[in-house]
Amino acid sequence: MTTRTLPVSFEFFPPNTPVGSEKLKAVVHDLAAAKPEFFSVTYGAGGSTREKTLATVQAIAAMGFEAAPHLSCVGSTEAGIAETLATYRAQGIHRLVALRGDLPSGMATAGEFRYASELIEFIRKTQGSDWHIEVAAYPEYHPQQRYVKRDLEHFANKVRAGANSAITQFFFNADAYFHFVDEVRKLGVTVPIVAGIMPFHNYARIAQISSRDGIEIPRWVALKMEGYMDDTASIRAFGVEVISRLCERLIQGGVPGLHFYALNQSALVLDICRRLGVV
Repeated sequence: MTTRTLPVSFEFFPPNTPVGSEKLKAVVHDLAAAKPEFFSVTYGAGGSTREKTLATVQAIAAMGFEAAPHLSCVGSTEAGIAETLATYRAQGIHRLVALRGDLPSGMATAGEFRYASELIEFIRKTQGSDWHIEVAAYPEYHPQQRYVKRDLEHFANKVRAGANSAITQFFFNADAYFHFVDEVRKLGVTVPIVAGIMPFHNYARIAQISSRDGIEIPRWVALKMEGYMDDTASIRAFGVEVISRLCERLIQGGVPGLHFYALNQSALVLDICRRLGVV
């Protein structure tokens, strides 16, 4: 196996229980073998997991690793965002993932920010270059956007507003990633666009998310997965093979890094990283 120097990062969601928090610390320790650039932590709709996100980020930072909280602006105010950033700054956090986010159920208005680009503009205007800002990218285009050209422009606007780099939604079609990168380069975007990778932790759940968000799972992969039915070992082995091949092709194509949606687990991700030679 060839050892590679390739930036990797991992994404978690905030645990809901003390037991979950302790388990996540063990997962962080395990994934440290891959020497990740950072660990990111998601943020619920309208900031619904704000305190849990903060606690998770604090725990990761206390273990000596760089943590990057997600920060969504929908339903937020400038004062609220400034307060959240001040809290993170006090914890020594200087990297974040800036998102538009989703409206919580029952909320009718978006607040003072409509788009992630407006959040980034606010951060740069009020806090300068203190933050390393990641933004989201959608190789198969945002599920709420009807027009491809408009989606590309929205992404370019986020970068012009001051984003340092981007992380894509997960995908299983490498050509979609390469095409997206080519298209935004034509718009003058030069920041690194890291590929978001979703191992097949739970095929049924991932198929459901993919269908909802317009993410293509190759038909041959879907049919084979469904054919395994309850054969967990075969599903796992085949899933690792499919994702490892996807990552290999991305690496050969010059991807600047891989961001794994770990779902608070380490075994599958570490297996893939070992196959890629990044552990």
